Amino acid sequence: MNFIDLKTQYKSIEADIDARIKKVLEHGQYILGPEVRELEPRLAEFTGVKHCLGVSSGTDALLIAMMALGIGPGDEILTTPFTFIATGETIALLGAIPVFVDVDPRTYNIDPGLIEAAVTPKTRAIMPVSLYGQCCDFDAIQAIADKYNLPVIEDGAQSFGATYKGKRSCSLTTVGCTSFFPSKPLGAYGDAGACFTDNDELAGIMREISVHGQDRRYHHARIGINGRLDSLQAAVLLAKLDIFAEEIVKRAGIGQRYSELLSCDGITTPFIEPFNTSVYAQYTIQVEDREKVQKTLTAKNIPTAVHYPIPLNKQPAMNQGHLSFPVAERLAQRVISLPMHPNLSRSDQDEVVAAVLSAQQG
Repeated sequence: MNFIDLKTQYKSIEADIDARIKKVLEHGQYILGPEVRELEPRLAEFTGVKHCLGVSSGTDALLIAMMALGIGPGDEILTTPFTFIATGETIALLGAIPVFVDVDPRTYNIDPGLIEAAVTPKTRAIMPVSLYGQCCDFDAIQAIADKYNLPVIEDGAQSFGATYKGKRSCSLTTVGCTSFFPSKPLGAYGDAGACFTDNDELAGIMREISVHGQDRRYHHARIGINGRLDSLQAAVLLAKLDIFAEEIVKRAGIGQRYSELLSCDGITTPFIEPFNTSVYAQYTIQVEDREKVQKTLTAKNIPTAVHYPIPLNKQPAMNQGHLSFPVAERLAQRVISLPMHPNLSRSDQDEVVAAVLSAQQG
């Protein structure tokens, strides 16, 4: 059994992927080729925004967005401690300071009720993370942002394709950023990402930053990075985008079935807000004895993962170990992710559920 099954997905669209990759090999425009120019408007249309910029990774997407907003040394960015290191890392790379805000115990996303208390005169932006496939409560977050005139950057690395009150993730804020890392709901065959915005000026600045700050050939108007998207990755994403809507529906069905089958004492299944849909980038539960559950599933050759065992405030690189965020720290000790992908069979899912229930009851 696979935790994420990319081979089966490839087999279902093998001819399209192979043809698109062959086309790139034939024209030889490996960086920012025609596939990138085709992909960007398609992603923008899917998301419901004016501008999409394909970039080299989800991490670079966050970096480019903050650079475009002028974030730099000493600026404070409000974000969550319960996420992957890239969220806090990109803030620190700019010399800015990640200011962590604890998470909602139901959704695991940043708790809007705690954000305003963290705002200071140095606060320059809010960067919520739409974790595990579900968007944050952006209306509540935006109300605070509007009050203090702050931009909002959605880290939608795990939520691309999800909706919040009928609107797609990455269309909900000043800038939306996502990752197309291979294991994401929409994944390339290497690193890739994108930035989304309705702001014309911001879109232009982000595009310049992604090509070393270049506004025309060999003329660099600003400091930038090498954040360009490979044509081969765009080719793969174009093929996968054709089946993405169908896969979102499959993911939702598998996630809902997991929750129905795992509904019992001692297991906390994902809570999806009634105004949200989730793409279930991970299917993550809480259990009392995670080590026991992992050992039971490993013995049955069922893979698991923990996202994330150490909150960012406790990561040595963040140098904020003296701070405590009780909800995030408790979740870090209890969460475990189960196999999840759109081609997960009912029999495999039943096997996973039986193993989890056995571990809980044993």
